[in-house]
Amino acid sequence: MWTPTEEEKYGVVICSFRGSVPQGLVLEIGETVQILEKCEGWYRGVSTKKPNIKGIFPANYIHLKKAIVSNRGQYETVVPLEDSIVTEVTATLQEWASLWKQLYVKHKVDLFYKLRHVMNELIDLRRQLLSGHLTQDQVREVKRHITVRLDWGNEHLGLDLVPRKDFEVVDSDQISVSDLYKMHLSSRQSVQQSTSQVDTMRPRHGETCRMPVPHHFFLSLKSFTYNTIGEDTDVFFSLYDMREGKQISERFLVRLNKNGGPRNPEKIERMCALFTDLSSKDMKRDLYIIAHVIRIGRMLLNDSKKGPAHLHYRRPYGCAVLSILDVLQSLTELKEEKDFVLKVYTCNNESEWSQIHENIIRKSSAKYSAPSASHGLIISLQLLRGDMEQIRRENPMTFNRGLAITRKLGFPDVIMPGDIRNDLYLTLEKGDFERGGKSVQKNIEVTMYVLYADGEILKDCISLGSGEPNRSSYHSFVLYHSNSPRWGEIIKLPIPIDRFRGSHLRFEFRHCSTKDKGEKKLFGFAFSPLMRDDGTTLSDDIHELYVYKCDENSTFNNHALYLGLPCCKEDYSGCPNIPSSLIFQRSTKESFFISTQLSSTKLTQNVDLLALLKWKAFPDRIMDILGRLRHVNGEEIVKFLQDILDTLFVILDDNTEKYGLLVFQSLVFIINLLRDIKYFHFRPVMDTYIQKHFAGALAYKELIRCLKWYMDCSAELIRQDHIQEAMRALEYLFKFIVQSRILYSRATCGMEEEQFRSSIQELFQSIRFVLSLDSRNSETLLFTQAALLNSFPTIFDELLQMFTVQEVAEFVRGTLGSMPSTVHIGQSMDVVKLQSIARTVDSRLFSFSESRRILLPVVLHHIHLHLRQQKELLICSGILGSIFSIIKTSSLEADVIEEVEMMVESLLDVLLQTLLTIMSKSHAQEAGEYVSCLLSLLRQMCDTHYQHLLDNFQSKDELKEFLLKIFCVFRNLMKMSVFPRDWMVMRLLTSNIIVTTVQYLSSALHKNFTETDFDFKVWNSYFSLAVLFINQPSLQLEIITSSKRKKILDKYGDMRVMMAYELFSMWQNLGEHKIHFIPGMIGPFLGVTLVPQPEVRNIMIPIFHDMMDWEQRKNGNFKQVEAELIDKLDSMVSEGKGDESYRELFGLLLLEKVEQETWRETGISFVTSVTRLMERLLDYRDCMKGEETENKKIGCTVNLMNFYKSEINKEEMYIRYIHKLCDMHLQAENYTEAAFTLLLYCELLQWEERPLREFLHYPSQTEWQRKEGLCRKIIHYFNKGKSWEFGIPLCRELACQYESLYDYQSLSWIRKMEASYYDNIMEQQRLEPEFFRVGFYGRKFPFFLRNKEYVCRGHDYERLEAFQQRMLSEFPQAVAMQHPNHPDDAILQCDAQYLQIYAVTPIPDYVDVLQMDRVPDRVKSFYRVNNVRKFRYDRPFHKGPKDKENEFKSLWIERTTLTLTHSLPGISRWFEVERRELVEVSPLENAIQVVENKNQELRALISQYQHKQVHSNINLLSMCLNGVIDAAVNGGIARYQEAFFDKDYITKHPGDAEKITQLKELMQEQVHILGVGLAVHEKFVHPEMRPLHKKLIDQFQMMRASLYHEFPGLDKLSPACSGTSTPRGNVLASHSPMSPESMKMTHRHSPMNLMGTGRHSSSSLSSHASSEAGNVVMLGDSNMGEAPEDLYHHMQLAYPNPRYQGSVTNVSVLSSSQASPSSSSLSSTHSAPSQMITSAPSSARGSPSLPDKYRHAREMMLLLPTHRDRPSSAMYPAAILENGQLPNFQRALFQQVVGACKPCSDPNLSVAEKAVPAAPSSWSLDSGAREAQPFLSAHTGCILAPPVPPRSLLHGHYSLHFDAFHHPLGDTPPALPARTLRKSPLHPIPASPTSPQSGLDGSNSTLSGSASSGVSSLSESNFGHSSEAPPRTDTMDSMPSQAWNADEDLEPPYLPVHYSLSESAVLDSIKAQPCRSHSAPGCVIPQDPMDPPALPPKPYHPRLPALEHDEGVLLREEAERPRGLHRKASLPPGSVKEEQARMAWEHGRGEQ
Repeated sequence: MWTPTEEEKYGVVICSFRGSVPQGLVLEIGETVQILEKCEGWYRGVSTKKPNIKGIFPANYIHLKKAIVSNRGQYETVVPLEDSIVTEVTATLQEWASLWKQLYVKHKVDLFYKLRHVMNELIDLRRQLLSGHLTQDQVREVKRHITVRLDWGNEHLGLDLVPRKDFEVVDSDQISVSDLYKMHLSSRQSVQQSTSQVDTMRPRHGETCRMPVPHHFFLSLKSFTYNTIGEDTDVFFSLYDMREGKQISERFLVRLNKNGGPRNPEKIERMCALFTDLSSKDMKRDLYIIAHVIRIGRMLLNDSKKGPAHLHYRRPYGCAVLSILDVLQSLTELKEEKDFVLKVYTCNNESEWSQIHENIIRKSSAKYSAPSASHGLIISLQLLRGDMEQIRRENPMTFNRGLAITRKLGFPDVIMPGDIRNDLYLTLEKGDFERGGKSVQKNIEVTMYVLYADGEILKDCISLGSGEPNRSSYHSFVLYHSNSPRWGEIIKLPIPIDRFRGSHLRFEFRHCSTKDKGEKKLFGFAFSPLMRDDGTTLSDDIHELYVYKCDENSTFNNHALYLGLPCCKEDYSGCPNIPSSLIFQRSTKESFFISTQLSSTKLTQNVDLLALLKWKAFPDRIMDILGRLRHVNGEEIVKFLQDILDTLFVILDDNTEKYGLLVFQSLVFIINLLRDIKYFHFRPVMDTYIQKHFAGALAYKELIRCLKWYMDCSAELIRQDHIQEAMRALEYLFKFIVQSRILYSRATCGMEEEQFRSSIQELFQSIRFVLSLDSRNSETLLFTQAALLNSFPTIFDELLQMFTVQEVAEFVRGTLGSMPSTVHIGQSMDVVKLQSIARTVDSRLFSFSESRRILLPVVLHHIHLHLRQQKELLICSGILGSIFSIIKTSSLEADVIEEVEMMVESLLDVLLQTLLTIMSKSHAQEAGEYVSCLLSLLRQMCDTHYQHLLDNFQSKDELKEFLLKIFCVFRNLMKMSVFPRDWMVMRLLTSNIIVTTVQYLSSALHKNFTETDFDFKVWNSYFSLAVLFINQPSLQLEIITSSKRKKILDKYGDMRVMMAYELFSMWQNLGEHKIHFIPGMIGPFLGVTLVPQPEVRNIMIPIFHDMMDWEQRKNGNFKQVEAELIDKLDSMVSEGKGDESYRELFGLLLLEKVEQETWRETGISFVTSVTRLMERLLDYRDCMKGEETENKKIGCTVNLMNFYKSEINKEEMYIRYIHKLCDMHLQAENYTEAAFTLLLYCELLQWEERPLREFLHYPSQTEWQRKEGLCRKIIHYFNKGKSWEFGIPLCRELACQYESLYDYQSLSWIRKMEASYYDNIMEQQRLEPEFFRVGFYGRKFPFFLRNKEYVCRGHDYERLEAFQQRMLSEFPQAVAMQHPNHPDDAILQCDAQYLQIYAVTPIPDYVDVLQMDRVPDRVKSFYRVNNVRKFRYDRPFHKGPKDKENEFKSLWIERTTLTLTHSLPGISRWFEVERRELVEVSPLENAIQVVENKNQELRALISQYQHKQVHSNINLLSMCLNGVIDAAVNGGIARYQEAFFDKDYITKHPGDAEKITQLKELMQEQVHILGVGLAVHEKFVHPEMRPLHKKLIDQFQMMRASLYHEFPGLDKLSPACSGTSTPRGNVLASHSPMSPESMKMTHRHSPMNLMGTGRHSSSSLSSHASSEAGNVVMLGDSNMGEAPEDLYHHMQLAYPNPRYQGSVTNVSVLSSSQASPSSSSLSSTHSAPSQMITSAPSSARGSPSLPDKYRHAREMMLLLPTHRDRPSSAMYPAAILENGQLPNFQRALFQQVVGACKPCSDPNLSVAEKAVPAAPSSWSLDSGAREAQPFLSAHTGCILAPPVPPRSLLHGHYSLHFDAFHHPLGDTPPALPARTLRKSPLHPIPASPTSPQSGLDGSNSTLSGSASSGVSSLSESNFGHSSEAPPRTDTMDSMPSQAWNADEDLEPPYLPVHYSLSESAVLDSIKAQPCRSHSAPGCVIPQDPMDPPALPPKPYHPRLPALEHDEGVLLREEAERPRGLHRKASLPPGSVKEEQARMAWEHGRGEQ
C-alpha cells in the first residue's frame, strides 16, 4: 500500500538505478530525488532533474537528507536543510563536469589538470563540511577555501561571477544595487588574488585600517656534519642585519655532543626555533641567518699538550651564514619547510672572531678558510605570517615539537597590551688587559653572575640562548693568547621585576693557563648595578666598566666592600671622595666594555616619566614635568598608560585652573599617540580605562572649557598645531567628557544637567564657527577645519548617550549646514567635507529614521552641489551607496517612501546628467558606481513616486528632456557594457529595473507625445532603447545551461518578451506617425525579430506588414521597406543572427497578412524573394563561419552575388559580394578567377569623369580613375594567373584611353606590359587543368548545391582521385555514388548527401584557332582548355547479344555533352550544368575513329623522324611501329575485319557501306604509313637494334599478308619492303579530307586532334585493368564479370600477343586512353599497367609548347638530379652488367624506356624524385576482375610504383634530351610544384573514358603514356589543326645561358609540314623557321643535331594536287637537303632576336 511520506522527503541517489521494473524511474548516481510515497522498501517520487516524470525506485538506493517542506500536499516544495555553500559546491561541480571534458577535447591540457585538482579539493572540502566535526573557526576556514576555489574555477571557465558576503551567496533581492555592485567588485578582487595565489586571505570590503602582519621564521637544525672536531659543540643561530651591522634577534642555542647529535637525548628531532615578530620593513632589510659554532674542550684542538684533558674551555670554532633575501622568494612561494646547507668556515685569526660573520658575508676570504672536511649545517626554513595565536592554530604540530620562541631584540612594530616582558640584553663587547709580566698574552675567560641587593646570586637569570634552560653563571669563550679580546656575545638576563631594583652584575676575569695543572687564575673583576639611584634602569648604551685588581684569595662574600666603589666613569664623578686604602684597587690601564638593551613593559629608563608618576615628591616642578611629557618615548607611555592617566586626572582635580590647560594638552598628546599604528592596539586599553577605571567626575567641565577655548582661538592664531591635535583627539576627549558627566550625574543625581547641555550647545556653536570660517587664504586654518571634520562623526555615539536621536541629529545638521558650499572652498576641503558626510551616513546615528528625516536634506544638498559641478564623484557615489543600502534594509518602514521621494526630487535628474557625462568620458569605475546608485533609486521607486515625478514637470519640454536623458542613459548602459560579461546577477537585475522603469515611462510618452505634440526624437530614442534591450547578450537565454535558464525564468521571466509586448503596443499607439519610422526602424526591428525567441518573433514580425501597408498608403509602393529590409537582412544574417525556422516563420506570418491586402501580388513576390534571399544568406553564413573549404565559400558567395544581381537588383550589395568573392579567390590563389570577379565591377563603370563617393576600400575619386585602377588590378591578377590572353584586351582598352588623353608615359607602360604578355604566352610554361563533373544529390546539401550538377576546373596537378578525395573531405557526410547513371527521385529527395564524380573532356569553342596551321601549340593549348562551355564524356555499352569471340561487333558508345551556364574559367572554378545532350556512337564509327587516330599519330611521328637525321635514338619510333605491327599481326586490325568486313554484317547493315569503305581506306593508309615508317626506321636504326628492325619487317610482311585478301596490291605499298612506288606512294603527303558527317562524329580523341590536343590527362595511360567508365569515381573494386565495359576494355587492348611475354618491345607506342572507345583498336594485351609507366600528374599537361603528353616529363626533368646522381642499379639490378650498360638493343631501349625512370618508392631516390608520384586517374569498375600485367617482366622484375619521368642522360647515352631545359652548369633546379598528389594504390586505377588524351608528337617520352601500355594513345581535338614540326635540337653546349628561364618555356612555334607543297616551298619554310635553340621536349636527341626540323603534315587543309614522289625520293631528298647552321653558345640574346627577324622576313619573301 503506497502511503505518503512524512519525514523521508529528499534524498541523494547512491547507486544508479536502470528503471528495469514497470513504472521504474531511471536514476544516475549523484542525482537528487523528491520522495512522495513509500511502500515496502520502495519509494515513489521524481528526480529534481526531470520534475515532470514520476516513478518508483528502491529505498536502499537513496541516502536520505533532512529537508524543509513547504505547502505540503500535491504541490509541495522541498528544500534540503544543508549549508548553502554545500549546495553551491554540488551544483557547481555538476556544471563544471561537462566543461571539464570539453577542455580535454579542445587540447587545453594545462587547465584540464588544474581544474581536476581543484575539483578534487572541492569534493574533499565539501566532505569536511558535511562531516560536522569542525570547530566554528575551522568551518569558516574551510568555507574560505571553498569560495576561493569556486571563484577561481568560474573565472577560468568563463562562468558567472558569484557575489558573496561572508562566503555565502547573496540574494540580490535582499540588498541594494549599490551593495550588490560592491560585492561583485570585492568578489572580482578576491578572484584575481586567488588567481595569482589561490590561498590568500580575502580582503574584507571597507576595512579601513589594515594591521601590519608580522612574519616569523621557523628554523630547524637537521644535522651538523663535523668529522674532525670530536668535541661537544654549541651552535648559536641569530638574525643579523648587515646594513646596520648588528644582531636583531636573540640567539637560539643548540647543544650537540661530539657525534653531532643533541646533548640532551630528548631534543632529537626537536632542535627548532621560531624567530618571531619580524615586520614587513624587516623583511626588506639585508638580513642573514648566522650560526656561530663554539666547541667545548681543549684549548687547542690539535694539540693534546695544551691544557689537561679534564678542563674544558668554550673555544670559537667556526661560523656559517645564509642570506634571507636570496631564499625569501622560494620560501614565500613554497609555504612549507625547505632545506638549506650552510658551509661552516673557520677564522684564520682568533682576534677577529667577533667579525667573522661580517667577513664571510663580505667574502673577505683572506680572513677565513673552509676546513678540508665537508663541514656543514643542514637546516630547514619556513616563512610564517600572522599573529602568534593564528600561527599556533594553523601549525599545531610545529608547536608540539618543543619549539624555542626566539624573540626580536626590542619591541615589535605592534605592542599588544597583554604582552608582559622584562628582558635585559647584555653584550660582552671587549676588554683591554695588561700582560702582567708574562712573556705571552693571556687566555682570558669572563665569568658573570647576577646578584641581589643582599649579595645572593640570583638563580636561573642568565640565558645564553633560547632552546636551553637558564643558568646562574655565564662563562665566556676564551680567545687564545689575546690581551684585548673582542667577544661580541649577547646574553639575555630575564630578571624578575621584583628583584630588578638593587641587583647588580659582577664580571670576574681569569687567565686560563695551558700548563700541566691548567688552573684558571683570577686577576680582576668589574661590576655594574642594574638600576640607578633615581629609579631608572641602565641606559641602552655601551658602558665602560672599571676593572679592579684581585687574586684567587680575594673574597666577594661581603659585596658591600666593592658596591661602594665607582663602577664606571659616570659613577666616579658621583662619589669623588673614595679612600685609597680599600682592598680593591682599580687597574687604571685595564678597561672592560659592555652594552645593554632593555626590553621591558614594567621598567623605564626615562627620568621624566618617573618624575610624573611621583609628582607629589616634586610639587614645585609639576608645570615642568607636564611640559616634558611630550618628549617621552611612546613605548614608555603605553607601558604605563593607566598610571599616567590616573596621575593626570589627579593633578587636574588638585588644581584645575593652574594645571587645566597643561593636563588637557598632555591628554591630547596621549590620545594622539594611540592613533599611531604601532600603538593602535592600545585603544581598547584606553576604552577599558574610560569605562572601568576613570574617576574624574569633574573633569568634563575643564575639558569642555579648554576645547571651546581652542575652537575660539582658531580664528586668530597663526600657529594652530596644538588646536589641530586637539581636533584630532576629539573622539576620546568626548568619551572623557561624557563619562565624566555620567559619573558626576551618578554622584549628584543629575545635578547641573542644564549647564552641561548649554555648554555642549555652546561647544557646537564654536564648532560651527570654526567650520564657517573662510579658509581659502589660510592653510593652517584649512588644516584645523580638516582635522575637525575628520573627527566630528566619531562623537555621535558619545552624544547619543546623553541626548536623544533628534537632538544629536539637529546638532549634526547645524554643523554640516554651517560648511560653506563647494564653490567657496578649495578642492582639498571638498574631499574632507564629503568624507565627513560619508562617515556621518555610515554612523549609527543615520540608521535611525528620525535622524535621517533631519539629516537627509542637508546631505543631499551637498551631494547635489558636487554632482552639478562634477566634483569628487567617487566619494559622492560612496555616500549615495551607503544611503541606498540603509534605505533598502529599512524599506519596510513607512518613512522610507518619504525619503525616496526626497531623493528622487533632489538627485534623479542630476544623477542622469552625471552618468551621461561620465559615460561620454568612458570612466568605467565611476560609471559602475553611479549606475548602481541610479538603479538603486529606480528600484526603490513605486507608483506614487513615478506619479509625483511625472506630475512635477512644469512643461512638456522638461518631460521630453528627462525622457531623452533616461533613455539615453539606459541605452549607453547596454552599449557600453558597464558591468563585465560575467556579472550575470548584476546584469539581470539591471535589465529588470530598466524594463520596469520603461513600463512606467511609456505611458507618459504615449500620453504626451502622440497626437498633435508628436516628437520624433523621443519616440526614436524609446524604440532604440527597446531594440537594444531585447538584443542584450545577457538576456539570450538560449545559450546558457537549462538549470540557469530555469532559475532566471522563475525569478524574472523572459524580459525580452515583456519588452517586445511593450514595444509592439507602443508601435500600435503611433497611428499615422508610423510613417516617420520607415525605413529608419526597419533595421532595428529586424534585429529584434532575429532574436531566437519564438514569442518575440511572433509579436514583432507583423510590424513589417504594418510598415509595408503604411508606405503603400503614402507612396503607392513599399520600395523603401523592401530596400532597407534587404540591406539590413544581409548584414545581420552575416553577423550570425537568424536561422531556418525564422525564415519559415517570416514567410508564413507575412504571407498570411499580405494575402488580405489589395497589393497582395507585389507583397507576395516581395516576401518570397526575401525568404529566398534569407535561404542563400543562411547558406553563406554557415559556409563562412564553419571550417568550410574555399570551394564551398566561393560557391556560396557566387550564388548570393548572382541573386543580388539578377533577382533583386541590389547593385551595392552585388558589388560588396564581388569584392568578398575576389578576396576569397586571392586567398585561395585563384588569380584568374579573382580577375574575372573584379571584371564584373569594372564592367559596371564607364570611362567618364563622374565623381564617385568613398566606398569599401576605394577613396572618393572619379569613375574614370576607379575604372583605371580596377583594370590595372585585373591585368595584374590575370598575369599572376598566367591567363595573359584575357589580360591583353584590357591592356588594349587602357592603351586606347591613354592614347586619347595623350598620356604617353602610361601608354608606353601598358604597351610594354602587353608585349611582355605576348612573350609570356610564347615562352612560359602553363599547365592544362583537368575538368570534373560533380553531381550533388540529396536534401542535406546547401541550398545552392542541392540536386544540381557542376563542372569543376581542377587545381594544378590535380587528378581525378585527388579531386574526389578533396570533395569527400569538403563534404564528410557525403557518399560517393558507384555508377555514372542519373540518380532517381529517391536519392534526390532523401535526407543525405550523395556525390557523383567523373572526369569530362572540354570541347573548345575556338575551333578556328585550333585549325590554323601556323599557330604554335602553346597558343592552341590555351584555347583548348579556356573559354570552354561544353564538356563531354563517353560510356561504353553493348546493344543486342554480345559476341564472345569478337566483342567489337556490339560495343556502342553513349556520348553525353554538358553545357554550362558560364564558360570556364570565370568567376568561379565551377559552374552549374545548364543542358545535357546524349548521342550514341555505333561500333563501326568507333572503329573508324580509332584507326584514324592511330594513323594520325603514326604520320606525325614518322614525319618528325623523316625530316631530321636522328641517328642516335630511334626507340620511340621502334616502339610505336612495334606496337601497331605486332598488334596487327596478332589480331588488331584483324578484329575489325572480322567484325565489319564480314558478309553478314554488310548484309545486315546496308547503310554502313560508305563507312566500311572509309575504314578500309584507313586500314590501307595505315599499311602505307607503316611502310614509310619502316623505311625511316631502317635509315636511322642503331646497329645493335637491327634484330628488332628485322623482326618488324617480318611481322609487317605477315600483317600485309593478312590484309592481302581484303586489299589486293598491298604488296607494292612499302618502299621499305619493295623498292617500288605506288600512286599512293607518298602517303604522308596525301590525306583525304573528312566528310562533314565524319567530322561530326569525331570527338576530341579522334586522330584529327592528334597534334592539337596532346593533353596529358589523368586518363592517358590505360592498363589491362582499366575501366571504360573510369571517369566516374568508384569507391571499391567491383567484380562485374562480362559487362559491356569489359568489351570496351578489350577493344582498347585489341591485339593480344602472348608470344612475346618477355620482350621489351611489347611496350606498345600506340597507347590510347580509356576515355574514348573510339581509340580502342590497336594495342597489345600484355602491355604494362598504367601505373608502371605512367604519366605525370595531370597538371603537368600545362606546357603550352609541348605536345602535352610530354609536358610532365619535361617539367619533371627540372625536378630531378642529373643522371649520374642516381644509381639505376637500385631498381633493375638483373639487367645491368658490370659496366652499368645493358646488352645491345635492350640497353638502348631500356635506357629510353626505363633508364631514367625510377619508382617513387625507391629508397635511393632524392626528395625531389619522390615528391611527384603519378596519381591514378580514376576508380575502376572492374579492377578486381583482372590483375595488372608486370612491366617489362622478364628484364626488370615487378615494379610496384609508378616511375618518375626520365631526365637527360650524359651525352653518349641513349636518352631523352630536353635542350630547352638544360640548366647552365651550376644552376639549381627549380623547386617542386606546390601541389603534389599522393601515391597511387597498388591496383591500377584507369582513367575515365572521357578524359583528354596525350598525343604523340614524335617527341614523346616513354613516360608520356604512349609507350606505357598496349593501348593506343590517340590525341583528341576538334579536328582541323596542323601537326607541328619538331624544333631544332641543338645540344646543351649550343644553348646560350641567358636564353632560358627556370619558370618559362621558351619554345618556338612548330612550323607545319605542307605535304603537298614542292620541295622548294618546304625548304623555304625551313629557312624561315625561327632559330631559337630548343628541342621538342621528350624527343630523341641525335648527337649531330645539325638538320633543321622537317615540317609535319597538315592533313585537314583542302588537298592540293599530289606530287608524284615516292617515299624513296622523299627520303633521298631529305638526305640531300643542306644542313642548318649550328648555333654557337656565345650568341647573345639580342642576336637571337635579330636572327629570328631575318628568318621571318626571308620566309615571308619565299612564300610570295
